[in-house]
Amino acid sequence: MIETERTGRIIQSDACIREGAEWLFRHEPRFETVWQATGPWPLRLRADGFDQLLSAIISQQVSVASAAAITARMRAAGMIDAATINATSEEDLRALGLSRQKASYAKALAAAGIDFPSLRDLPTQEVTKRLVAVKGIGIWTAEIYAMFSLGRADVFAPGDLALQEAARVLFDLPERPKEKALRQMAEAWSPWRAVAARALWAYYRVDKQREGVL
Repeated sequence: MIETERTGRIIQSDACIREGAEWLFRHEPRFETVWQATGPWPLRLRADGFDQLLSAIISQQVSVASAAAITARMRAAGMIDAATINATSEEDLRALGLSRQKASYAKALAAAGIDFPSLRDLPTQEVTKRLVAVKGIGIWTAEIYAMFSLGRADVFAPGDLALQEAARVLFDLPERPKEKALRQMAEAWSPWRAVAARALWAYYRVDKQREGVL
């Protein structure tokens, strides 16, 4: 487990997930119930960089299956770097399955010139600030990128519908918590909020028999 003053804990392996899980078990026993129902929670780490952030944009407000299919078409067409996207028309991007809005977001991302390696050493709050400055990147997308591509251990994505629904079921809530309420709820799971998110996605998969995140 790497930890710096600027980045906090960085998840690198299944051992990190287990460490976070054991902390959660002590502070909220229902997470141990989740572990028993789901088995070990997936690591879900990805590389960082342009294509991963583009994939997160593609995943906005569509099903996991749809996002996976569009991402696969984009990659097959070589649309995985800023230069290629810059040289491609929005019409051609739409032909690969992007909506008009997401085609414009892809072009905005390509034009933004983000220094991806520099994000690795920035505090999560600064990472989020830089990413949401780009058209089409909201807080959900920035948090997903920080969680999966940068390995930040204390990031949550309360705007995620699957997390909201899993929290409703696990905590026997009368309705699905809204983003603000779930963000407040997740504060009790710091410094392992990203592990709690993995737990809830795993619980969603078992409860709903489908994936809630790509």
